[in-house]
Amino acid sequence: MTQTPVFRSVAVATPLADRCAADPRLRMRRDGELRGASVVYWMQRSQRARDNAALDFAIETADALGLPVHVFFAPVPFFPRANLRAYDFLFRGVPDLAREVRARGASFVFRVFPDHDLAAFAREVQAALVVGDENPLRETEAWRQEAARRLAVPFVTVDADVVVPTACFPKQEFAARTLRPKHRALLDTFLAAPTTPRRARVAAKAPPPSLDPDAAAVPEAWRIDRSVPPVRSVPSGPVAARAALDAFLAERLTGYAETRNRPDLDACSRLSAYLHFGHLGPAEVARAVRAADAPQADREAFLEELLVRRELAINFAARNPDYDRLQGCPAWALRTLDAHRRDPRPFLYDAATLRDARTHDPLWNAAQREMTRSGRMHGYCRMYWAKKLLEWTPSPEAAFEIATDLNDARQLDGRDPNGYAGIAWAIGGLHDRPWFERPVFGAVRYMNAAGAARKFDVDAYVRRVDALPQP
Repeated sequence: MTQTPVFRSVAVATPLADRCAADPRLRMRRDGELRGASVVYWMQRSQRARDNAALDFAIETADALGLPVHVFFAPVPFFPRANLRAYDFLFRGVPDLAREVRARGASFVFRVFPDHDLAAFAREVQAALVVGDENPLRETEAWRQEAARRLAVPFVTVDADVVVPTACFPKQEFAARTLRPKHRALLDTFLAAPTTPRRARVAAKAPPPSLDPDAAAVPEAWRIDRSVPPVRSVPSGPVAARAALDAFLAERLTGYAETRNRPDLDACSRLSAYLHFGHLGPAEVARAVRAADAPQADREAFLEELLVRRELAINFAARNPDYDRLQGCPAWALRTLDAHRRDPRPFLYDAATLRDARTHDPLWNAAQREMTRSGRMHGYCRMYWAKKLLEWTPSPEAAFEIATDLNDARQLDGRDPNGYAGIAWAIGGLHDRPWFERPVFGAVRYMNAAGAARKFDVDAYVRRVDALPQP
């Protein structure tokens, strides 16, 4: 088995473009000479100091140049569909994040909108290089393209929130079965043995923040949607994320292969929000699960979801510009849905009725309440929930839009490739095959309440959700 370290030490003389060409995790956004007084890491997607290939790259390059590292974290209030719930979770993670970044010898510079200008900060600290996170979503990719235009220094982004780099799969994969063998062939190359996080050799004097990171809170002046309340019962940040991982390994990994599709048992990992915000890295999770004292079938079932299914969703978002729209779904599904566009719907609900969980279906209502109260929804119910939207709304386009709006506004892991791929699977047949023809769904896979009742105790699930505290 071949294993490689996250990054080998680099010589100052090594051209940056050559280093990027040799490592599929790195993308050159702007080339140039490494001349300046510091290295800046523009942290966004990977909000952690451990198992963070972008921070590792910034520190190793800075050490080779004899420069300090500044971690620039600058939240903004205009990410599409983000609201008070999402921002509250992000800000509550900042104190632990700042402490862990400082422990690696870098400064942590917390500048929030309107003090979020990366190019201005790079000039302020005389950056020789700016390092950023890869993120396949269109808004964040547009920010990186704009940064490359405005920066006057080299700019490299690092694919730190997958195990096998997205660049290894240059086309959209048809299904899990097409990605799986390619992914497995590369996995051990990139899932290297963990190393002690390297501390930056040159001390960094932190420029002034716009907010104290140790007392971070969503600014009152931010004009954001405050209609969805925070979920304070879920702790935030990298320390809480590792505690959640430890709890999953100790309490719920054994038996996972059998219990993961039982919403009444709530045996899921509860890690999705931490992976979405980057408080946990997927490589750290994968190594921990591989090493866990649990049956192989349970470890394999979880790793299939973490590695193949999650990175398949990221491939979809990276390679399909319509990842959050119905038109991004496969042609066969669009044809069959269009052929059944005028089929009578058994029920028609408007967006407000759905938002407030006031349908005729106790299972669907419970799934919607679980999301509203806890910021998460069990994976099986999430599939059922989205498929019923196709059945109960006027058109496939309306179903997709409502599903996306509700998911992104209420799920702590909303606004994420996993969510978009899941909605596209449920409504538009993504990564699936045609099934038996039926009204409304056409050949898209069908789910109903009777099928759910055969798999788990629906009444017990409803009772569990009703016992959740209001946010």
